[in-house]
Amino acid sequence: MTNHWIDLKNSDVILVMGSNAASNHPISFKWVNKAKENGAKLISVDPRFTQTSTQADIYAPLRGGTDIAFLGGMIKYILDNNLYFREYMVNYTNASFIVSKKFEFKDGLFSGYKENEPGSAYRGKYDKSYWAFERDKDGNPKKDPSLSNSRCVFQLLKKHYSRYTLDKVSDVTGTPKDKLLEVYKTYAATGKPDKSATIMYAMGWTQHTVGVQNIRCMAMIQLLLGNIGVAGGGVNALRGESNVQGSTDHCLLWHILPGYLQVPKSNLPTLKAYNEAYTPHSNDPKSANWWQNYPKYSVSLLRAMYPNTDHNLSYTWLPKADTGKTYTWLQLFDAMDKGEFKGFFAWGQNPACSGANSNKTRRAMTRLDWMVNVNIFDNETGSFWRGPGMNPKEIKTEVFFLPCCTSIEKEGSITNSGRWMQWRTAGPKPLGLTKSDGHIICELAQKIKDKYRKEGGLFSDPILNLDIAAWQDGHGFSAENTAKLINGYFLKDTTIKGKTYKKGTLVPSFAFLQDDGSTNSGNWLYCNSFTEKGNMAARMDKTQTPAQARIGLYPNWAWCWPVNRRIIYNRASVDLNGKPYAPEKAVIAWNAAAKKWEGDVPDGGWAPGTKYAFIMRKEGFGQIFGPGRADGPFPEHYEPMECPVDKNPFSKRLRSPVAMQFSVEEKAVCDPRYPFVCSTYRVTEHWQTGLMTRHTPWLLEAQPQMFCEMSKELAKLRGIKNGDKVILESVRGKLWAVALVTARFKPFKVMGSTVHQVGVPWHFGWQFPEDGSGGDAANLLTPSVGDPNTGIPETKAFMVNVRKAKEGELNA
Repeated sequence: MTNHWIDLKNSDVILVMGSNAASNHPISFKWVNKAKENGAKLISVDPRFTQTSTQADIYAPLRGGTDIAFLGGMIKYILDNNLYFREYMVNYTNASFIVSKKFEFKDGLFSGYKENEPGSAYRGKYDKSYWAFERDKDGNPKKDPSLSNSRCVFQLLKKHYSRYTLDKVSDVTGTPKDKLLEVYKTYAATGKPDKSATIMYAMGWTQHTVGVQNIRCMAMIQLLLGNIGVAGGGVNALRGESNVQGSTDHCLLWHILPGYLQVPKSNLPTLKAYNEAYTPHSNDPKSANWWQNYPKYSVSLLRAMYPNTDHNLSYTWLPKADTGKTYTWLQLFDAMDKGEFKGFFAWGQNPACSGANSNKTRRAMTRLDWMVNVNIFDNETGSFWRGPGMNPKEIKTEVFFLPCCTSIEKEGSITNSGRWMQWRTAGPKPLGLTKSDGHIICELAQKIKDKYRKEGGLFSDPILNLDIAAWQDGHGFSAENTAKLINGYFLKDTTIKGKTYKKGTLVPSFAFLQDDGSTNSGNWLYCNSFTEKGNMAARMDKTQTPAQARIGLYPNWAWCWPVNRRIIYNRASVDLNGKPYAPEKAVIAWNAAAKKWEGDVPDGGWAPGTKYAFIMRKEGFGQIFGPGRADGPFPEHYEPMECPVDKNPFSKRLRSPVAMQFSVEEKAVCDPRYPFVCSTYRVTEHWQTGLMTRHTPWLLEAQPQMFCEMSKELAKLRGIKNGDKVILESVRGKLWAVALVTARFKPFKVMGSTVHQVGVPWHFGWQFPEDGSGGDAANLLTPSVGDPNTGIPETKAFMVNVRKAKEGELNA
């Protein structure tokens, strides 16, 4: 999230799309309701009339998987009606940048496209050099502030979305034209200095083969309207778990190290080569180009891991990804299915239910020699070998279970959706022999070190030299000591700007980190979270200045990365003189007399007009044209990899040309066997794969089993009554569900045909309830296809058949 939960109350318009926030993020709705009390408009765009829709001023239905068509139409509406915030757009976005003549878009393809070799997980790839900016003699992008040059981003944007007419958008999405116009008019009205709008989205946007571009498209709208960096604005992701943001910050994903540093590649054998590859250089004196500090952060991370080893050497110990290869979830399980893994740690997860194409995931685990399941309960993953269709006598996988304690039984921090790091003290002691994840990791690391020390082994240096003592105290794992290490220390007496910091002193902020090995930090973004003043994340002080109180910054409650900044990109909330565009809800303001910023921590403390606002970008501007994405610099509507239509009215290319897929796996496109669109979603009563909530009697009573939500029209078409048992089938598998016949779904009119959509929750599995009455995982139906940037699977739009179960067909 660029903003934070409380800031929702400052919005004039709130768009909830790709989310059912009222049901699945109910705390967010406290602040949505505050905004509504202040006169804000709430818009719900969803294939289904949800709990959020009941609270909305405007509800617009759309067919699953057509979000970019919907948003592309909004971009055209904004441009055609001159509703963009021009001053903001010229000063703070790359709308004025001139793009190379090599860039073009034709027949659904951007320039630079090439088909991949057979067997690749990606259908094709782009040479992004075709999307470069023209440069002046100093190497800086050429600009046209008048926005009249035919090859400036603004003009290319107009050309690209000129195809997204109201008629075409309505035809593709199934959204009535009057609803499109109502949404567009309401949202675009915030393209004024004193207005702001925000987007609240969740997995309904991300879990698509165009998931990244869904979010990019909305970010572009926010830049056009001047809604980034301002109170009540931003692009705000609603996380499905309290520490998703924190886990990502600390490198849960395969391609990043802590603080969003890049995983080393095999073609970067030295630290010097690595830092040069990922450190951007700008010759523009007004570009802060904050990533120029990359070597300070990478060296400090290495020193946190290996404090007694030269960082140039310890870099050679880091695992390297093969150049040109990716290691996403879908690819790992595909490799496992091919027998390319001997072992697997399933830590705090349940992939037998949570992973797309669950039959493939479960089959893949039968190819292993061993698996370790670390969890608070046994689950479908730990017991996959005795699940449906499995014969334990034929499965070689040896499974070990390490029992964890629960979150309330351990000390530590979570970083919530708003980037707030909040400290949690331990409650009751862990039950029985259960231990915290930190204790398990420390003990496991120590046993591995002892084994290597005793028996030797290949490439032992990175294991034997890893400093696990810094994670512990006299009683084992220490969350506090680890938090201090994540913040970072001075490793020797260091003088910075005339002040000397003694060895062992906690580094006060990431601006003090060094690239010579004199500092360490486990995550540069969290440097400032635990200082000599104490644990910033544990603060519970509600005091604010009057300016901060107007929008509710609460700077002394917990801690927010980076450096306690509550709204990032906030230099874009003021004009070039430092005057807030919206004085009544100012985020920051320049005090000329005192020569300092007031309000939030500014996104860089320089005087107004001296640096560009988007300091993390090499060029310093928000990216309407985004040349770094794998699937194009502008979002383009492509159908899901499984879809009910065979034409794309916007271009000749039906589906994403660079999406992740596995060629041996069949897809259902206009397949009469699977005529209905399906989506998975959450319900309030259950959480994730239901591992905890299905074991809670009152929650199970409220939502006891798998259901399939469908329209009255589809139920009539298939002779299904409310409460009937039905069978859902896809190319990959089938499951049973109880029919929930409702008016919340309506048929869509799409390109002259009627398209029905159904929905199923993803919280169930075969293991519990033990009598099998709960059903099984929704992911038995979902495809192994993913976004080319992230690999996230497309579980929100795929094709199924729904029919009434035959007598005797079900065991439950």
